[in-house]
Amino acid sequence: MSTVVGIIVEYNPLHNGHVHHYSRAKELSGAKHCIAIISGPFLQRGEPALLSKHARAEMALEMGVDLVIELPIHYAVQPAEWFAYGAVSLLEATGIVDYLCFGTESGSLHLLTPLAKQLATENNMMQQELARLLDQGINYPTAYSAAASTLFSNVDEKEEILRLLLQPNHTLGLHYLIALERLGSSIIPLTIPRESAAYHDTSPSPSLSNIASATAVRKLIFEGHIEAAAPYIPRYTQEIMKREFSAGKGPIHWESFRQPLMHLLMTQTLSQLSLLSEVTEGLEYRIKKLLPILSHATVAELLHSLKTKRYTHTKLQRMLTHILLSHTKEEMSPDELAKGPGYLRILGFNSHGQQLLKQMKKTSTLPIVVKASALTHDHLERDLQAAAAYANSYNQPQARELFRDYYEPPIRICSKSQVFSTKAYASDAAFLRNASED
Repeated sequence: MSTVVGIIVEYNPLHNGHVHHYSRAKELSGAKHCIAIISGPFLQRGEPALLSKHARAEMALEMGVDLVIELPIHYAVQPAEWFAYGAVSLLEATGIVDYLCFGTESGSLHLLTPLAKQLATENNMMQQELARLLDQGINYPTAYSAAASTLFSNVDEKEEILRLLLQPNHTLGLHYLIALERLGSSIIPLTIPRESAAYHDTSPSPSLSNIASATAVRKLIFEGHIEAAAPYIPRYTQEIMKREFSAGKGPIHWESFRQPLMHLLMTQTLSQLSLLSEVTEGLEYRIKKLLPILSHATVAELLHSLKTKRYTHTKLQRMLTHILLSHTKEEMSPDELAKGPGYLRILGFNSHGQQLLKQMKKTSTLPIVVKASALTHDHLERDLQAAAAYANSYNQPQARELFRDYYEPPIRICSKSQVFSTKAYASDAAFLRNASED
């Protein structure tokens, strides 16, 4: 069986830095094939994606990824621990992934690996220190990095871990490693250094000709349309974005959801809000107190007003997403999330990906879903609701877009720039049906 490398992505949108990551992942692992786990309509930092999950899956296939699997929204809109656990669980469940490759700022795992081994089981000393720091009003990312550093006795190592975990890709990388340990996975982790553009850079570096962060690319798109971002994204990304935007399907941003979000904030009672995920420590009171003076505010202004030293912008965005989608604390609890995803939802594949699916039919530990109606699962129902809520933000949403997950099978690309329509691969229907039912 050919070697397979897994990558965990959002592609918001897919840019030249992602192409570099994909190419280096295959080169470093020596893998012939690649499986990507991709977030759906709402992302890890709590924001809506620029484009639909289908458009972003198509970008991945155009780049060369063989099989694209959706990360359920229960895990996609979560802090690093559960985002990583959900995504790694899917790669493990395929039964065919040999390597996991991800980017870090340093390109090294020499301190993250031993730390992950310690944190894979509950560490009382770290948890106590974390709780103490949070009680002081320190935000979670800063408190977590400080608490983790206490597990090292060497002063230099303490300082390095503290520095590493204040960088987002190292934090996510650590949680990928922890997830592999908790799952007892044989998947081998690999990392590559993030190329030049920093995670939060809002503009391209003048020293680079073709790499910019996703944040910078989105800023260029919102401010100057697709042409402004053209130097930093592949041609197929440009073409897919032009097609989607021309059809009124983007660019999507938080303000696209302002009306339904404000409606929910104004009509939910304090007790109803308190039941929703990420509405913690009395945030429902802060929301209700601010609403009278923010009833006509943008979502950005609402987030700015809610922001305090204790709560990061990301935590507040995730809270608003959970409110928008009515996600409760109970269904997003650690006990529930620890159960892991319940299925492998296929968004797209190429001819090599079809062969991988055939292998997975024998090796997968979870049902393979290519048709939404083929499986009944609470998480899948939430995925479908999120997709419908996202499509409802389009300029002129059509019923078929709102319920696309029910109507259309996965995207299939047979070769570069050859996207099959629904009818074009009807001959594969029996195979796909059998794969989802086994």
